[in-house]
Amino acid sequence: MKQKFNIIKSTCVPLPLENVDTDQIIPARFLKATTRDEKFFGDNLFCDWRYRPDGTPNPDFVLNNPAYSGQILVAGKNFGSGSSREHAAWAIAGYGFRVVISSFFADIHKNNELNNFVLPVVVSEDFLAELFATISADPAAEVEVDVPQQKVTNLATGRSEHFEINGYKKYCLMNALDDIDFLLENKDKIEQYENRNSRYHTA
Repeated sequence: MKQKFNIIKSTCVPLPLENVDTDQIIPARFLKATTRDEKFFGDNLFCDWRYRPDGTPNPDFVLNNPAYSGQILVAGKNFGSGSSREHAAWAIAGYGFRVVISSFFADIHKNNELNNFVLPVVVSEDFLAELFATISADPAAEVEVDVPQQKVTNLATGRSEHFEINGYKKYCLMNALDDIDFLLENKDKIEQYENRNSRYHTA
């Protein structure tokens, strides 16, 4: 969903597992789906952990624990490894997460998240461990992600860290633009450039 990013303050859902790959985020069988409906993929996020074989919710999985909710997923190191499937980012966005915090993301998955209006925030392992401890102690604890300032803050402790984001993607997130939207926004500038340089074009 295209939403402008500014300052996001939310409770968090903790997933303190390392090396969560895209097949665990959205199993391969869902790649055959012909829909891009966000709810469909969101309903099947972490499907094999979230549901028992008979389709009933697994009460031991965090998404089924009513104590945890929010727009921020806090995940262990090396999140989104494995297959490059964009469906994994669709599922995260479809569930309602706007931010994923981890100490390391697989590059392709990180870019897929950005392209689908989910912000991947890379923090130090020490900061990540503090977040997990804070959320475990108090599921109502909030984290603030300040996109303009590129700063993430554990509001329970006051500790902050700076995070990196590509300038182009930052602009797109803050203005709710995908790549096509960005080109259309700059259509006049592109046409002016083409007109100025048309004399250099040869048949």
